[in-house]
Amino acid sequence: MSNLTVVALPSNLANNAASPEWLNKADNAWQLIAATLVGLQSVPGLIILYGGAVKKKWAVNSAFMALYAFACVLICWVCWGYRLSFGTELIPVWGKVNVALNQQFLLEQTFTGMFPNATMVFFQFVFAAITLILIAGALLGRMNFYAWMLFVPLWLTFSYTVGAFTIWSLNGWLSTMGIIDYSGGYVIHLSSGVAGFTAAYWVGPRLTKDRERFPPNNIILMLAGAGLLWMGWTGFNGGDPYVASVDASLAVLNTHVCAATSLLTWLILDVAVFGKPSVIGAVQGMITGLVCITPAAGVVQGWAAIIMGVCSGSIPWFTMMVVHKKSELLQKVDDTMAVFHTHAIAGSLGGILTGLFAQPHLNYLFYGKTAHYVGLFYGFHTGRVGAGFRQVGIQFLGIVFVVVLNVVVTSLVCLVVQLFVPLRMSEEDMEIGDEAAHGEEAYAIWGQGDRLENSRYSAYNDMEAPSKPTSSQVEM
Repeated sequence: MSNLTVVALPSNLANNAASPEWLNKADNAWQLIAATLVGLQSVPGLIILYGGAVKKKWAVNSAFMALYAFACVLICWVCWGYRLSFGTELIPVWGKVNVALNQQFLLEQTFTGMFPNATMVFFQFVFAAITLILIAGALLGRMNFYAWMLFVPLWLTFSYTVGAFTIWSLNGWLSTMGIIDYSGGYVIHLSSGVAGFTAAYWVGPRLTKDRERFPPNNIILMLAGAGLLWMGWTGFNGGDPYVASVDASLAVLNTHVCAATSLLTWLILDVAVFGKPSVIGAVQGMITGLVCITPAAGVVQGWAAIIMGVCSGSIPWFTMMVVHKKSELLQKVDDTMAVFHTHAIAGSLGGILTGLFAQPHLNYLFYGKTAHYVGLFYGFHTGRVGAGFRQVGIQFLGIVFVVVLNVVVTSLVCLVVQLFVPLRMSEEDMEIGDEAAHGEEAYAIWGQGDRLENSRYSAYNDMEAPSKPTSSQVEM
């Protein structure tokens, strides 16, 4: 007869219908928190960053492009986007079309991790949404909002889902080859940088006077958005192990170390070359650091995060401040928020440096295997030079794939959209801005409190018979 004693688990640990045996409550809680942090990067993070970083007449339009994309992506994601990105393989770069809405699917254990599909669908949605919002940054100040409404679902369907399946799905072509993209340096940042630049080419530039002078209407508001972006990156990189692990902790610390180093590097270069510490420059340096560390966050050591921060604060600075001014192509394409430099260049840089600095043991913690995951420097150190060169080669192959995919698909999407609506606002509407696009303004009060007579809200003031603004009141 057995002498084993059966001990009843505490009620908070006992399994039941709402807490099945495979569910890890801590992992599920962290994953939902991480997803919410990433969501806050977009809503309200990039909404207020864009709204503060553009001319006053574009504040509403810029913020609304971000808000619309967030909502539109969610509906497309649950209806077909998630299963195209992470579902059953159709071809090595794409999944089969299916919904992520039914109870049976959403409450099952996800493909990796000890939490339900519902959590994974939400977590991956916020990544898809921020990618579209980053693309919007290249198009601010002139894209027809109706064209943007069509662009978002089309690009999500035919570009983002292909990149996500190829690089992140367990059966994806580059995933099975052994590419390292810890949290989206390729899928999100390189994709958005290339797609944004390509779309900006097709949409065309802002008005000449807007290109020549485009001051932020509220730098403090812009900084608040940048702060949400920075802090939200805790969930961006910390959530990708899909477990509340030591690797998640390392990824979070590396993320902030690289961002801070990059910001300081960019700041030092601004002071050395231009003689003044630029707040806008510091934000750009922060962003390039966050982007650069993203493909490597949990698979490199802390000293590598600092080296990556120095590189991300200097190389994109050089391409933006020096190369851009000498390149006819870069001058021709009007990339409003410099997404090409901050995301495409920084994302590519991060991918290459990952191929150099990826540490075998950390790769084991994240991937659970080491066969194809050896950074080149560690390949030399351990005698696995061939594996190290192979890793760098795969990282470069990933860059080529993402660039070609996004140039081709983004161009096709723009060409299709302009068959139905103009990609670009009219010259007259661009002169006016928000009032023409949406009938609303970010700051309704002018001068000493008088409203513009042509405002849509002037009807509410007819009873007060507002006086005509003087020239001194109208001049801003």
